[in-house]
Amino acid sequence: MTSDLPPLLGQKSYDEASRFQVENLLREARRQRGLPDVPVPAICLLDPDGDVVRHLSATGQATRQPAWACYHSELWETDRAYGRLGIVPCAVGAPYAVLVAEELNASGCRLIVSITSAGQILAIAEPPYFVLIERAWRDEGTSLHYQPPSAWSHLQPDLARILEGAFDNLREPVLSGASWTTDAPLRETATAIENAQEAGIHAVEMEAAALYAYATARQRRVVCVAHVTNTMAAQGDDFEKGDDNGTHRILAVVDAIARRVEPAI
Repeated sequence: MTSDLPPLLGQKSYDEASRFQVENLLREARRQRGLPDVPVPAICLLDPDGDVVRHLSATGQATRQPAWACYHSELWETDRAYGRLGIVPCAVGAPYAVLVAEELNASGCRLIVSITSAGQILAIAEPPYFVLIERAWRDEGTSLHYQPPSAWSHLQPDLARILEGAFDNLREPVLSGASWTTDAPLRETATAIENAQEAGIHAVEMEAAALYAYATARQRRVVCVAHVTNTMAAQGDDFEKGDDNGTHRILAVVDAIARRVEPAI
């Protein structure tokens, strides 16, 4: 019997393995491009805006990894106190971010940090500031392919415990809170924003719910942070991240996460 519901809302076989495996995708990319099988750094950053990579590459602080086998992205590397940090720029949107996360984890990454620009929903500080996303409202489609329907995806509890107090001494505040993950940022209507505010949401972004659903389903370590930089451009002077487009502040957040989580990975 055919349902009138879209397939996205149909029953999924969550315990069934996918015929399309990320390891095979990477194998074929390496074969076609003649690339060696080189592991990526243990800690990698998803940089949806691409500002971190643009600044580091322009100042000679990052190099592109030519052996990265993803068809759709570039991997850059930079040196930090704990070793090499991998960075994938412009991994924006839930489907793309999870695709890249799958590829990074299959290539040796053990901790993924996503820091994405976000719009303010409930004001808890003056932008720019960071929100460690502890739960994400699932208003996107990718998460439904990894976990059964529910309102929220969550940061894994062990990571939440490990990160308590990790950001206390940073220059830019990092507050804990909830985000709304949407596939359609240009459909953030007044009614939708009011609903999000009633749900206790602090920021709107495009990746966290899917990344957390993936992390829970696959038992991977993923930490999502919203960099609240705007109020949906409704008042002007929006999307300002500070010096160097916020690169050093973003890397300070990554470093704080890495210092706490790295010993446990």
